[in-house]
Amino acid sequence: MYDGVRVGAHDPKMSDRKYRQRGYQDDDRGERKGKAPSSGSPGSGPREERIGPRTPNMPGFREVVRCGRCGNLVSADDPRCKRCGADLHSCAQCLYFDTSARFECTEPIPARIAPKDTHNECSFFGLRVTVERETGSTAPTSARKAFDDLFK
Repeated sequence: MYDGVRVGAHDPKMSDRKYRQRGYQDDDRGERKGKAPSSGSPGSGPREERIGPRTPNMPGFREVVRCGRCGNLVSADDPRCKRCGADLHSCAQCLYFDTSARFECTEPIPARIAPKDTHNECSFFGLRVTVERETGSTAPTSARKAFDDLFK
């Protein structure tokens, strides 16, 4: 009751509803159903028939070699990392390097090679190549361009 008058009791629209707030399931929504959609709405034109599954927009993948110490991209021909100077022909960069295996190598080596992060002449060496997702984003050339790109 509000000021001696029961709100919603005399309104037939509100008496059969569970929730008595104004706006909840109002009848004015029925007026919109009869209107034709505007030409700019997504459902206004004819729909295209699609045969088969939709092709996903998946980014590609690429194989890269990264330095084990700093994570810099390196080429397989480089003897050292250009950023941190770590040797690339070392156990730490090897495909068969595994800290839980015997002599920290999954290949049958006769003796442990130490230290693991310096250059060695192991015959089983294989450069570790990882597969990464291509994101396609490139770093902007200047801070001003990066700021302007935020508002495009």
